[in-house]
Amino acid sequence: MKKVLLAIALQALSVAALEAQQIKGFVKDEQGNAVSDATVSLLKSKDSTVIKLALSQEGNFSFYDVSNDSLLISINYVGHQTFYSEKFSFVGEPIILPPFVLSKLKTGLQTVTVTARKKMVDVKGDRTILNIEGTINATGSDALELLKKSPGVNVDKDEKLSINGKNGVQVYIDNKPTPLNGQDLSSYLKSIPSAQIEAIEIINNPGVMYEASGSAGIINIRLKKNKTMGFNGSVNAGISASKNIRWEDGFSINYRNKRVNAYGTYSGNHGKLQSDFELHRVVKDTAFDQQSRIWMNKNNHTFKTGADYTVSAKSNIGVMVNGNIAAPEVTNLNITPISYYPTGAIDKILVAGNFTKQRNTNINSNINYSYKDTSGRTLVVNADYGYYNNKQDQVQPNLFFDATGKHTLYQHNYLIVSPARIDIYSVKADYEQRFAKGKLALGGKFGYVKTNNDFNQYNEAGNEWELDKDRSNFFGYKENVNAAYINYARELKGIAIQGGIRAEQTNVEGSLKGFKKMGSDYTAETFTFKKDYLDFFPSVSITIAPKSQNQFALSYSRRIDRPVYQDLNPFEYRINEYTYHKGSVDLRPQYTNTISLTHTFRYKLNTTLSYSHVKDVFGQLVDTAQGVKGYLVNSNIASQNITSLNISYPFQYKNFSLFTNVNTYYSAYKADFGADRNINLDVWAVHIYAQSSYRFGKGWAAEISGFYTSPAIWQGTLKTASMWSADAGVQKQIWKGKGAIKATVSDVFKTMKWRATSNFSGQDIAAAGRYDSRQFKINFTYRFGNQKLKAARQYKTGLEEESNRAQSSGGLGH
Repeated sequence: MKKVLLAIALQALSVAALEAQQIKGFVKDEQGNAVSDATVSLLKSKDSTVIKLALSQEGNFSFYDVSNDSLLISINYVGHQTFYSEKFSFVGEPIILPPFVLSKLKTGLQTVTVTARKKMVDVKGDRTILNIEGTINATGSDALELLKKSPGVNVDKDEKLSINGKNGVQVYIDNKPTPLNGQDLSSYLKSIPSAQIEAIEIINNPGVMYEASGSAGIINIRLKKNKTMGFNGSVNAGISASKNIRWEDGFSINYRNKRVNAYGTYSGNHGKLQSDFELHRVVKDTAFDQQSRIWMNKNNHTFKTGADYTVSAKSNIGVMVNGNIAAPEVTNLNITPISYYPTGAIDKILVAGNFTKQRNTNINSNINYSYKDTSGRTLVVNADYGYYNNKQDQVQPNLFFDATGKHTLYQHNYLIVSPARIDIYSVKADYEQRFAKGKLALGGKFGYVKTNNDFNQYNEAGNEWELDKDRSNFFGYKENVNAAYINYARELKGIAIQGGIRAEQTNVEGSLKGFKKMGSDYTAETFTFKKDYLDFFPSVSITIAPKSQNQFALSYSRRIDRPVYQDLNPFEYRINEYTYHKGSVDLRPQYTNTISLTHTFRYKLNTTLSYSHVKDVFGQLVDTAQGVKGYLVNSNIASQNITSLNISYPFQYKNFSLFTNVNTYYSAYKADFGADRNINLDVWAVHIYAQSSYRFGKGWAAEISGFYTSPAIWQGTLKTASMWSADAGVQKQIWKGKGAIKATVSDVFKTMKWRATSNFSGQDIAAAGRYDSRQFKINFTYRFGNQKLKAARQYKTGLEEESNRAQSSGGLGH
């Protein structure tokens, strides 16, 4: 009993001590109304160093655990002048400051000129933001190239994404998931030029307001949207030169008045990109040494258009359409000597090709409504429709020569026609209000996806193509996800708490239609499957600021990654004569539980320690079939445990700025598929990213950036070598800042190449590749019209997670 009383007494004393270190205040406007969501900064009076930050709630704000010092308050709120208080001294006694009155900007929002520069990289509580718009070295790149160089992001040999060693990355465009994955997603990202990208957000710990999918996190690519009044716009053009030439062009226009904002952007991306691929494979006593050269001819058109209308001071409605029309062509030429491994004697040589033509049309449309009143209530409703029509025709000639390479032994030639269509429907609503001295958020969503995939393989017979009914099929897939969430957040006495839970009900139905051989004839055969499951995904975080220079945050979340559609298709897809891809209807979702602790020092130095356990992790097995032939199958290969430490720090001195990010992690994969089919891999890995810039004056600026990735594990079975790269560039502003010329060299030292090895199921693999990464790029941009700022309305669309999993087959042969 004495111990209990002592604990209560100590707690009471600590609360009393905390109250004694409290500063309270109140913010109102010129009409006397309480102001919510104003940013209140507690500063040291001698040098204006930020000690603490707070947001006003119904006008009230407070600071706890403040050291004795001479202080002042600054307050920032949209549309009002920045307020600075008189200096005051804090000597440990509680202080209630007099009410602060904010004055509206005399010139009005429409006359504020944009002069501030964004940080190159901005680290916030749940995300890292790369501001591409002002980055010199981003010139002439596409979205996938930018992701390869982003902090903590890794792009493997099949151009699949991971964050901090974890797969299961969900990609959003303008807060809306793309309905693509695998090769389709990488092709789409390659079609988005940097000139149309405002920022890339790497969201490591999404809350319950986000879809539960994306166990590694979310990458949100924000496209540019003009925020200025009147009529204005920009035009840009650029060229990239290396072994091949690429060029881009584009424009954006915008008109905004007090009620209407109409906008449109377009960009084109054209030219050829070259890559090289090597694959050494040993199966039993046979060795394959494949050497490939791949050319991709890009012909992409990306656009975005829409309009917002302000109905009243509280309500807005908007429409938006964005999309991409692309017709890339890929040529893959390879030569593969096939030898008897014990002696190295060549038996025959395979000379093969893969000539692919794609015609991709991806269109997304959105209608949205938003409401916000002065009491803190907000409602956002989105209705979305996405249409994706991707057609792909491939010609695959395979010629076998004798050991001399002079005499043809035989040939197998194939034609593959594989159109795919995806239709996505979504309705989503999010509501928030003040509740019990905090904020309560509620939301729900209905999503429906329908995808149809035809796969028709034709074998050459004389001068005609005959349908191969053994290897042709139709795969249809329907999925409905119904979701609801609740979240509560509150700040009290130096502690911020947030907790919520999301429920998602998933209903799926698939059908596989093919042919079954009955004697000498074929009959149509249909196989169907259904799955229904309900999951709950909690998210909790606690943020504590025990001292003025320190902040701690502890968080936990559970997330899911559902299988991509094509990986559920159990039919065989031919990559080349000796390599196939095969899906499975038994593929299960992977679940991830993550706990992390973050420390922030002086609002700059961020350190995060996290641990994740992934159940039924997705990976790619390279298994054997029909003797020396192999197939790639995406399976639930193992459980995965990842412990990671991430440190980031921005440094600024006059005209010089530097951002560094170091992420190190330990990852372990374990699985047992029987004799000679075990996985037991682990690795300590590190990823380092740095970006620096210097402004010389008179419009001149220079930038250097680079990254290093240590040996790691890809897709659960491949051990990789290290990789690094560096970029450099300069910029000159002309015509009073309306024009800019940027010149850069990417991959200056030509080091961006990868190597990987694998040993599974009696098959040894050593692979390597590189692409035409060292390029000289020059870009010109000109802005016209009014350049005065008005805060733009921001909204999120509602096409969510179920649209992220349409995947083309891909693997070592690509």
